Parts: sequence; structure tokens; C-alpha cells
Amino acid sequence: MPERLPPLTALRAFDAAARHMSFAKAAEELNVTPAALSFQIKSLEEHLGAPLFRRLNRAVELTEAGRTLAPGAAEGFEILGDAWRATRRLQDNSTLTVTAGPGFTAKWLAPRLYEFARAHPEIDLRFSATLRQMDFQRDEVDVAIRFGVGPDEGLWSLPLRKEWMTPVMTPELAEKYKTSESLTEAPLLFDESLNFLQPPCDWPAWFAAVGIDFAPTHGAHFSQADHAVDAALTGAGVVLGRRAMVVTDLHAGRLVAPFATAIETEGRFRFVCAKGTEDRPQIKAFRDWFMGEIDKTSYVSERFDIIPVTDIAPP
Repeated sequence: MPERLPPLTALRAFDAAARHMSFAKAAEELNVTPAALSFQIKSLEEHLGAPLFRRLNRAVELTEAGRTLAPGAAEGFEILGDAWRATRRLQDNSTLTVTAGPGFTAKWLAPRLYEFARAHPEIDLRFSATLRQMDFQRDEVDVAIRFGVGPDEGLWSLPLRKEWMTPVMTPELAEKYKTSESLTEAPLLFDESLNFLQPPCDWPAWFAAVGIDFAPTHGAHFSQADHAVDAALTGAGVVLGRRAMVVTDLHAGRLVAPFATAIETEGRFRFVCAKGTEDRPQIKAFRDWFMGEIDKTSYVSERFDIIPVTDIAPP
């Protein structure tokens, strides 16, 4: 028969006191009196049969037993808190929290959110634009739009289309640089957000795809894709634009893609959520809308000869 655990309230009092190393601050956190907190810890020590704190004049310190118990107690309450929040979210079908990279959020999601909000006024949509790997339970996230090569182990993941890239620029610059060869003289912009991909999907790869031996390095370099596209929108240069990052500006005519060749990356976006949550009403509604919006822009891909970067041979 397993040993009976002490009361949860006593463990909670100990955890708070061990974190603050102060009975007074722990009592304030738990909204109890210092005397009540001291009583709970005393009862825990009696249950254990050993002291957990040394009471000093104006401070406390953990005994060996206290130092042994403290990490497990803290982790246990953190796990319990995560599980409780995840369980409460199961009862909430009106809130949806989505995380995506800043570039994708700015260039693809944000311009389209009005349509989702109009179609689903019952859903309170919240966004976290970050490249940080989110934990679905700890960070209270419902959906993540991730880019890369995967895999998404332990999660429900819907792979989307691979990304392609092609030179894009303002209409004014397109009048000046009308051939692939002329781009060797153009001010080029470098989006370094895909530098992690292998094989590389960059300017040398695109030039190789059109039969030009040219490996440029000079020009403005950007760590985020949307910043590189914003620079292109000002006329600062030509960027090797990713489909998701430029399709809105191409449709609006703010940017043009004058060349027929695009190169396809090994990376792709994925629609990711915790297993078992993929058919929750708000997640399914967002997924259906998301896939529909992708289909609306599929015609853009038909304009290009898309060459997988793995098929590109040096000129």
C-alpha cells in the first residue's frame, strides 16, 4: 500500500515558504495569516517526523529534508497547475490562442484576420507573434503555425505546401531590371530567416536555377522575412521573396515578380495543435478558414516554373 501523502494545503504552504524563504511573504501569496501558514508547515513537519526549516531570528533556511522536498513540491504544483489550466480550456469553446512567427503574422495572417472575425464573431481570437517554441499546456496556446522541416513529435500536425521563392520588387524597379542577368547589377536584399535550411534556398541557388553563376553577398541583410519585404516595398532593392510573405503585396500590385523561375524550399508551414484537440469547435473553424485562405492564393503558384532546390545543379 503506498504511503499516504500529507495534506495538499500543508505542501502548498511549504512550497510558498521555500520559494520566498519567508513565512510572511508566503502567507501574503496564499492570502492567509503568518500564524496559519506556520501551523500548516508545523503539521507537515510532524507528518514527516523531521524539521523542514531552521527558524532564525528574522529569517528561515531549509534543512536537508527541506532542500530535498522543495524541488519536487515546486514541480508538482507546476504540473498540477498546467493540467488544471488545460482542463479548464477544454470547457472554453469561445477563445482561441494562436502563435506564429512575427513575419508570417504581419504579412499573411494580419491582413486576413478581418474575414475570420467577421465569419466567426463568437470566437475571441488572440495572437502571440513569436519564434519561440511554445508549450501548448504551459503557454495556454491552442494552435501554432510553424515553419521548418519538422517533425512535430507528440502533436497533431497538418503539413501545408512547401514554400517557394522568387525575386520580387516594386514596379518601378522592374522597369529597370528586366532580365535575370540584369539582377547581377541590382541592389539585392537578403532574407536570412531561412539560413537554417539545407540545402540553402538563397540568391546563389536562384541564380543557379536560371543558369547564372553568381553568388552575391553585398547588400542589406535582414534576420526577419517581413523586414526584408518591407525594404523591398520602399524600393530599396530586390528581395528573394517567400510565397507566404509576398503573396498579399503581389496581389495588391505593390510588388511584382517579373521572372518565371521560383525555387522551392525543403521547409514548409504546418498547422499544429495538441493531439485530441484538433476537432474542438474553435480550432476546426480556424483550420477550415486557414486552409481556405491558402487555396484562394494557389493561383499565384501557377505563374512560375517551380524548381525544388534539391534539383538545382551548379551552372
